[in-house]
Amino acid sequence: MDRVSPLEQFRRRLALAVGENAVFDGWTRAAVDSAAAQLGVDPVQARLAMPKTQSGMIDVYIQEVDRALEAWFTPKRLQGMKIREKIRSLVWHRLEIMGPAREAVRRALAILAMPKNLPLALRISWRSTDLMWRISGDTSTDFNHYTKRLTLGAVYGSTLLAWLDDQSENWTETAAFLDRRIDDVMRFEKFKAEWRGSSDRLSLSRFLGRLRYPPR
Repeated sequence: MDRVSPLEQFRRRLALAVGENAVFDGWTRAAVDSAAAQLGVDPVQARLAMPKTQSGMIDVYIQEVDRALEAWFTPKRLQGMKIREKIRSLVWHRLEIMGPAREAVRRALAILAMPKNLPLALRISWRSTDLMWRISGDTSTDFNHYTKRLTLGAVYGSTLLAWLDDQSENWTETAAFLDRRIDDVMRFEKFKAEWRGSSDRLSLSRFLGRLRYPPR
């Protein structure tokens, strides 16, 4: 078991609350101060614990979303679920965790889209999709390992954008969108299995493009 420093423990405790308060204060020190007040902790210590940059705060927030996701999906909770159900549930629960900070997530995406933050954005995306596949029990290696994460990254990214604009009750439009995208992943996995046994070549980039910009 990894040892976690008191400072890191404090940072983790703050992270989700900072995201919730970034809805009103942006990814700023004001959000950190508001989160400290919300949790009843020393604001000076909170400022010391959290990164000073917007991108750093966002990274810490998403890391905590990942931890919350992993903590929720215990082996008992996943027992008996098929792979499609697992992936669908993992993506959906991520949205539920981030629900209180939805407008802050919108701002976070704009910040991560800045050229200087693109390397971080790619690391965050890979880290989160890798975690979701590992929670689901994936042990693939080599080509299969990478394509699974690329396809899920495209599905999650497009679903996240749909969710941010979803005004339907209980996010029903997002749920339907996600189901269609998960179907794409399952078809792709079937295509890969067939491709490995044939001489035909599958255009991965073309398929990923369809996932990112699906026909309506």
